[in-house]
Amino acid sequence: MNSPRALNRQQSREVDRIAIEEYGMSGLVLMENAGRGCVDLLERRGVRGPVAIVCGKGNNGGDGFVIARHLWIRGYEPRVLLVPPAEELTGDAAANFAILRKAHAQIVYLSEEGGPASLPEALDFAADGCNWLVDCLLGTGATGAPRPPYDAIIEWMNAENAKRLAIDVPSGLDCDTGQASPTTVRADVTATFVTTKIGYKQPAARDFVGEVEVVDIGIPPGLVDRIA
Repeated sequence: MNSPRALNRQQSREVDRIAIEEYGMSGLVLMENAGRGCVDLLERRGVRGPVAIVCGKGNNGGDGFVIARHLWIRGYEPRVLLVPPAEELTGDAAANFAILRKAHAQIVYLSEEGGPASLPEALDFAADGCNWLVDCLLGTGATGAPRPPYDAIIEWMNAENAKRLAIDVPSGLDCDTGQASPTTVRADVTATFVTTKIGYKQPAARDFVGEVEVVDIGIPPGLVDRIA
């Protein structure tokens, strides 16, 4: 089967909107499919040992919460590193975070770890022994350079020896232009949903996206061609 054509940021949003509003697919279902598909990818890549999942507050973070749950179900040790205060989570992301918290998953609340000065120490402690770091900080809707504390967290991720998996887009990269901010995650693998994004084919993006794998999240056939 041929891979669907690349989409831009707005087209990707439109695919999600139509899937939810016209086809009646729940956003929770799409998020569940995305997270489970990323765990399938990690297993194909030979994941072992603990996995640190660094989560922001949007749907990208919500994908990370689903990834953590499915890693846990399959016998791995996920460690969720939550950047914003938990009360800032909303919608589907908040729903999936609530599941993790009620199940007593391993969560590190970075906003409660003493402020920016203690951030590197908290990150090092939380990710000790992890062979994969999962970037769920900023999704395809983010534009411009990552602001504190996201910039410091990205710099820390890039300095670690672990492999890096970016979820949908490496944080700091513009998915339309392929241009990287001064602080951008350098992924070994980018798991992007439904289809690849137009910016990932640009030469400027190559050092940041790594290998791009498209993860199926159950979007009905023909919808991508309709939008593109």
